[in-house]
Amino acid sequence: MARPRKPEDPDSFQPCDRCGKCYSPAAWWPEGVVCGYCYQAAKRTTGRCPCGHEGVLPGLIDGAPVCRRCSGITLNVDCVECGAETELYRGGCCLRCILKYTATELLRSPDTGEIDPKLTVIVDALGAMERPNSGLTWIRQAHVKTFLKALAAQKEITHEAVDTLPPSRTTNYVRALLAEHGVLPVRDELLARFEVWAINKQAKVIDTEQQMIIDQFRRWGLLRHLRSSSPISNSAFLRAKQSFTVAIEFCNWLTLERGLTVTQISQHELDAWQAGGTSTRGHVYRFIRWAIATRIIPSYLTLVPHRRGTAARLDAESQTAAVDKAVYADDLTDRDRLAAILIIVFGQPVEKIANLTWDDIVVTDPAVVLHLGEYPIKLPPPLDIPARTLAAGNVNGQTAAHPRSPWVFRGYTPGAHLDPAHLRLRLKPLFAALAARLGTLTELTKTTPVAILAQILGYDATTLEAHARMAGAGYAEYIALRD
Repeated sequence: MARPRKPEDPDSFQPCDRCGKCYSPAAWWPEGVVCGYCYQAAKRTTGRCPCGHEGVLPGLIDGAPVCRRCSGITLNVDCVECGAETELYRGGCCLRCILKYTATELLRSPDTGEIDPKLTVIVDALGAMERPNSGLTWIRQAHVKTFLKALAAQKEITHEAVDTLPPSRTTNYVRALLAEHGVLPVRDELLARFEVWAINKQAKVIDTEQQMIIDQFRRWGLLRHLRSSSPISNSAFLRAKQSFTVAIEFCNWLTLERGLTVTQISQHELDAWQAGGTSTRGHVYRFIRWAIATRIIPSYLTLVPHRRGTAARLDAESQTAAVDKAVYADDLTDRDRLAAILIIVFGQPVEKIANLTWDDIVVTDPAVVLHLGEYPIKLPPPLDIPARTLAAGNVNGQTAAHPRSPWVFRGYTPGAHLDPAHLRLRLKPLFAALAARLGTLTELTKTTPVAILAQILGYDATTLEAHARMAGAGYAEYIALRD
């Protein structure tokens, strides 16, 4: 965000011949006196002059920007390092060269004084940024400098080496940057995060015997399943964390309240556990089911799982209001507007929306076509406007994070899409994403046969049949009665 301007001082300064305001003068050009603000703006104006020159266009002729030669302006904007015609930053060098120099110095090995060839991609990626000033702001932070120096001190640049460094957002960002530029192999970061988290979490189990059982549950009840479905979704990651947390709480409850281990429980303990707390205790169902399958506990033991299908649903009137706001409100970005439309009009889950690529949303002059299921959907105006604006723009594309990103909703982590949880948070002032989606599916199943709706929206027919039953729209029963 630009800094606010100081108050004008007509008593001390004459009006600027460009903006007409009384600020401290910075230059006297052929047109007259130019204030400091207009001087900075002139140095940052780039493009093609009518004479054909491409570069900085500081002059003005009939209100149009022109180059130094055409305007007769004397201005030093030639970088002594790379020769580029651009705004200079320090020592006659441009922002881009200073950024590359700073990155190179931080990434030199303390042992050899040389930079690891694998780390040169960071220098190159930062140097190729559309807005190098953003990169310079980032790299000059103390914690970023500390991390880059620690990374340069590693003997080998691998995931394992990065894992030894203190965990932080900077660690995650640089790791993803190295993976995006091909230095490190791409790995499932949610899976890696779960493995580290679960190892630390299971240390909270009080009883030694139950520590072994929880460790087995982590490895065979959770990790085995997560690895088989890698890359895992954000919802699967959160479900696994909740199941593991509740399983540990259950084991500790047995130890402290009952003086028992999991291998000694009866139906009475399961009933007492579930009745003695909130409904989230039902998430121990996954642990109990695994314990039965591995014969740790008898198969006749039962537990009521955590109830599903009880979430709130946005009613029809609220949905209409949400659609109007998503399409016409001025306080939404085009990215948030498109996400809101996909939820409230097409009932799409946030995880799927975050994973959309520009192969799923095809923008052409005649139409914007959305591919969610087997059949394409043509977005009519004004629903197509956010997609057109995003396609024409470069959201999160001005840094080194996304050199070739296919994502519609680019994230802040290099090569990754926007985090679904972050997207839900952004839409929260408009509506609760889950309630809006469920409400939309309820209304859609009232007017459209489930089989057709499933093919268009990319849902499983049995899932939509459940929504149809809740909406009282039993198409199968209707057809049977007609026959």
